[in-house]
Amino acid sequence: MKAGGNRGEVAKQLDAMFHTRDWRELRLDLVTYGLLRDKDDRLYRRLRRVVQEGYLIDNVKGSVALDIEWNAKDGNLDRDFGAYRAWHAAGALTAAVLITQDKVSLKPLAERLWAAYQETLPANQRSDKLPIDVYTSTTTNFDKALMRIRRGALGACPLLLVAACE
Repeated sequence: MKAGGNRGEVAKQLDAMFHTRDWRELRLDLVTYGLLRDKDDRLYRRLRRVVQEGYLIDNVKGSVALDIEWNAKDGNLDRDFGAYRAWHAAGALTAAVLITQDKVSLKPLAERLWAAYQETLPANQRSDKLPIDVYTSTTTNFDKALMRIRRGALGACPLLLVAACE
């Protein structure tokens, strides 16, 4: 029942569990070298090096990326899925995993837990207002990820989508 902030407690705890199992936070950059060859496969000219800068991935093990998107802005999904697609196409990534939440099923749970907690407080300290915004539609969640998967945002990159639910 705490706002996520920069990196919320749920994401920190999940990351810590993966880090104890030898997953590491890493950055993946792609470097492309182009070669022009003639019809006899002789080198005609080297093209300049192109660097595609990546970003820190929450957890990487082998050639699998695992990100935890918990209450982040939903634009993070576009960034993640676009990167997974490019990295997979380049042969740097075999699969990706995304852990998020199913807001639809967690909203009633949050409301019930908050109401039960309020019953333990003196009447003058109670509040019906949840300390978190479970009604927002701008943060990462299962439905937002599924929508992007259905429209093909990952290309051919395999993705395991895990969503916490009630």
